[in-house]
Amino acid sequence: MTRKARGVIFDMDGVLIDSGAHHREAWRVLLEELGVAPAQPDYWRLTIGRLGNEAVPLLLGRALPWFEARRLADKKRDHYLRLARQGLPAVRGVAAFIETLEAREIPRAVATSASRFDVDRLLGRLGLRERFHVVVAAEDVRLGKPDPEVYLRAAEGIAVRPAECLVFEDSVVGVQAARSAGMRVIGVTTAHTEEELRAAGAARVIDDFEGLAWPV
Repeated sequence: MTRKARGVIFDMDGVLIDSGAHHREAWRVLLEELGVAPAQPDYWRLTIGRLGNEAVPLLLGRALPWFEARRLADKKRDHYLRLARQGLPAVRGVAAFIETLEAREIPRAVATSASRFDVDRLLGRLGLRERFHVVVAAEDVRLGKPDPEVYLRAAEGIAVRPAECLVFEDSVVGVQAARSAGMRVIGVTTAHTEEELRAAGAARVIDDFEGLAWPV
């Protein structure tokens, strides 16, 4: 087992905020507009944890010029923002768990494929944004998950060695990214099954943060 964790890094969507439903509906509307029928009922799983412009070609099943993938990703994001105006709840128990980390003075970071604008808006609305020392968002990296860059930058930001960071992730590509960074991962089953998250490298899997204590 890895050494004792000294810092904690959270993905945002599906870990801090329960946004999966809005993302799924936004992708569904985009595909409907394009006249594309998904090949399988859980097609949206292809998008989990990925940058929007990287997810679009996977959903369409073909390569696209960068500018076209970006344009369609922006349309999806517009649909998501429209839906998100209804408000997004925090994942159960996560606020109390962050309070525990704060009381123990454990360094905390967010490492997300979302934009910084979305991080500030969504976490700010829930009163969580100011409780993180560092946020690494889509604008801060060259490559999205499963590349480990976002997690390595987050660890650097909180001045904790990767091997001493504990990550909470809900996506397979996110778990893979954190493991590639040399970090221990706890999966959250808001998007994938326990079997899928463990197969990707999660050491443990939880449904939510209700009753979770520190140290984990």
